[in-house]
Amino acid sequence: MNEEIDFILDSAKEAMNKAIDHLVKELRSIRAGKASPAMLVNVQVDYYGSSTPLSQVANVSTPDARTITIQPWEKNMLQEIEKAIMLANLGFNPMNNGDNIIISVPPLTEERRKDLVKQAKSEAEHAKVGIRNARKDANNDIKKSDVSDDMKKNAEADIQTLTDQYIKQVDEKLAVKEKEIMTV
Repeated sequence: MNEEIDFILDSAKEAMNKAIDHLVKELRSIRAGKASPAMLVNVQVDYYGSSTPLSQVANVSTPDARTITIQPWEKNMLQEIEKAIMLANLGFNPMNNGDNIIISVPPLTEERRKDLVKQAKSEAEHAKVGIRNARKDANNDIKKSDVSDDMKKNAEADIQTLTDQYIKQVDEKLAVKEKEIMTV
């Protein structure tokens, strides 16, 4: 093929990969029954006036499948971390024992599982929109490119094949996450 077309295809592939990477990150933060430090990845703590990710002010670990412990590097951050977890609205009730914050991860109710599946589906749909936007941008670039009509048609077919592959990946990742959430 032509270098211009190759560049357009590579750009589309890169954009689609970013959509998949973002989906994976978002799905990881949706809890599926057992405790994981990833559940707190979006928690932002007020650290001396600036919003800082929890992982940068404390050590987050999971000693067992139902518990998350947070050990701040500075004792005076305990209340701030506790407040940040409550503000993140994750459905957790943090307990401060003076040294650590302990979160007991409650078992998921059927209703909560369905909500989490809905959330996962929403994230998957966002990823699909990102992939389709990459396809649209690539097709627009192809139409503007200075190559023969046959090459344009072939390139558009390649973009569609790429799009189909990435949409299938999104569906597969969603199916795995749904199964993980719904498994009691």
